[in-house]
Amino acid sequence: MLGALALPALSAPTAGAATVATAVTATGASGCHNLPPLPYKVHAKAVTIRSKASAKSTSLGILYRGHKFTVHKTRGNWHYITDTTTGVKGWVSGTYVYRDVRMCLD
Repeated sequence: MLGALALPALSAPTAGAATVATAVTATGASGCHNLPPLPYKVHAKAVTIRSKASAKSTSLGILYRGHKFTVHKTRGNWHYITDTTTGVKGWVSGTYVYRDVRMCLD
Protein backbone atom coordinates (compact mmCIF):
# COMPACT_ATOMS: atom_id res chain seq x y z
CA MET A 1 0.00 0.00 0.00
CA LEU A 2 1.29 3.44 -0.89
CA GLY A 3 1.04 6.25 1.61
CA ALA A 4 1.07 9.98 1.11
CA LEU A 5 4.35 11.74 1.70
CA ALA A 6 4.02 14.97 3.65
CA LEU A 7 6.51 17.72 2.76
CA PRO A 8 6.91 20.97 4.67
CA ALA A 9 5.58 24.01 2.87
CA LEU A 10 8.33 26.43 1.88
CA SER A 11 7.73 30.09 1.29
CA ALA A 12 10.07 32.75 -0.01
CA PRO A 13 10.30 36.01 1.91
CA THR A 14 8.50 38.83 0.17
CA ALA A 15 9.81 42.35 -0.26
CA GLY A 16 7.80 44.73 1.83
CA ALA A 17 7.14 48.41 1.27
CA ALA A 18 9.97 49.29 3.67
CA THR A 19 12.50 47.46 1.45
CA VAL A 20 11.35 49.31 -1.66
CA ALA A 21 11.32 52.65 0.14
CA THR A 22 14.88 52.05 1.39
CA ALA A 23 16.12 51.30 -2.12
CA VAL A 24 14.57 54.48 -3.51
CA THR A 25 15.89 56.60 -0.64
CA ALA A 26 19.41 55.15 -0.96
CA THR A 27 19.76 56.05 -4.65
CA GLY A 28 17.47 59.06 -4.67
CA ALA A 29 14.53 59.43 -7.01
CA SER A 30 16.62 61.07 -9.74
CA GLY A 31 19.91 59.31 -8.87
CA CYS A 32 19.31 56.39 -11.19
CA HIS A 33 19.42 58.58 -14.30
CA ASN A 34 22.74 60.09 -13.24
CA LEU A 35 24.57 56.76 -12.88
CA PRO A 36 27.10 55.79 -15.58
CA PRO A 37 26.08 53.14 -18.13
CA LEU A 38 26.67 49.53 -17.20
CA PRO A 39 29.69 47.76 -18.75
CA TYR A 40 29.55 45.50 -21.79
CA LYS A 41 30.02 41.74 -21.23
CA VAL A 42 30.86 38.73 -23.41
CA HIS A 43 27.86 36.37 -23.42
CA ALA A 44 29.47 33.62 -25.50
CA LYS A 45 32.31 31.34 -24.42
CA ALA A 46 34.65 33.53 -26.47
CA VAL A 47 34.58 36.18 -29.21
CA THR A 48 37.29 37.03 -31.72
CA ILE A 49 38.77 40.53 -31.83
CA ARG A 50 39.12 41.51 -35.51
CA SER A 51 41.20 44.13 -37.35
CA LYS A 52 38.11 45.41 -39.21
CA ALA A 53 34.35 45.28 -38.62
CA SER A 54 34.06 42.08 -40.67
CA ALA A 55 34.03 38.38 -39.83
CA LYS A 56 36.51 37.83 -42.69
CA SER A 57 39.14 40.26 -41.36
CA THR A 58 42.34 39.29 -39.55
CA SER A 59 42.05 37.96 -36.00
CA LEU A 60 43.92 40.05 -33.40
CA GLY A 61 42.93 38.24 -30.22
CA ILE A 62 40.14 36.63 -28.24
CA LEU A 63 37.86 37.93 -25.50
CA TYR A 64 36.66 35.22 -23.13
CA ARG A 65 33.60 35.38 -20.92
CA GLY A 66 34.46 37.55 -17.93
CA HIS A 67 37.15 39.60 -19.70
CA LYS A 68 36.89 43.32 -19.08
CA PHE A 69 36.87 45.57 -22.13
CA THR A 70 36.01 49.11 -23.12
CA VAL A 71 33.82 50.00 -26.11
CA HIS A 72 35.00 53.16 -27.89
CA LYS A 73 32.57 53.32 -30.80
CA THR A 74 29.93 51.27 -32.58
CA ARG A 75 29.44 50.75 -36.31
CA GLY A 76 26.31 48.78 -37.16
CA ASN A 77 26.48 45.58 -35.11
CA TRP A 78 30.25 45.90 -34.48
CA HIS A 79 32.01 47.49 -31.51
CA TYR A 80 35.55 48.91 -31.53
CA ILE A 81 37.00 47.79 -28.18
CA THR A 82 40.11 47.68 -26.03
CA ASP A 83 40.71 44.51 -24.02
CA THR A 84 41.76 45.97 -20.67
CA THR A 85 43.63 42.78 -19.75
CA THR A 86 45.92 42.64 -22.81
CA GLY A 87 45.60 46.12 -24.34
CA VAL A 88 44.54 44.66 -27.72
CA LYS A 89 42.30 46.99 -29.74
CA GLY A 90 39.97 45.87 -32.49
CA TRP A 91 36.42 45.06 -33.53
CA VAL A 92 34.04 42.49 -31.99
CA SER A 93 30.62 41.46 -33.22
CA GLY A 94 27.67 42.79 -31.22
CA THR A 95 26.10 39.35 -31.57
CA TYR A 96 28.41 38.06 -28.83
CA VAL A 97 28.61 41.02 -26.44
CA TYR A 98 25.87 42.88 -24.60
CA ARG A 99 25.29 45.62 -22.09
CA ASP A 100 22.84 45.24 -19.22
CA VAL A 101 20.22 47.96 -19.08
CA ARG A 102 19.49 49.86 -15.90
CA MET A 103 15.81 50.51 -15.28
CA CYS A 104 14.82 53.59 -13.28
CA LEU A 105 11.45 53.37 -11.62
CA ASP A 106 10.54 56.99 -11.15
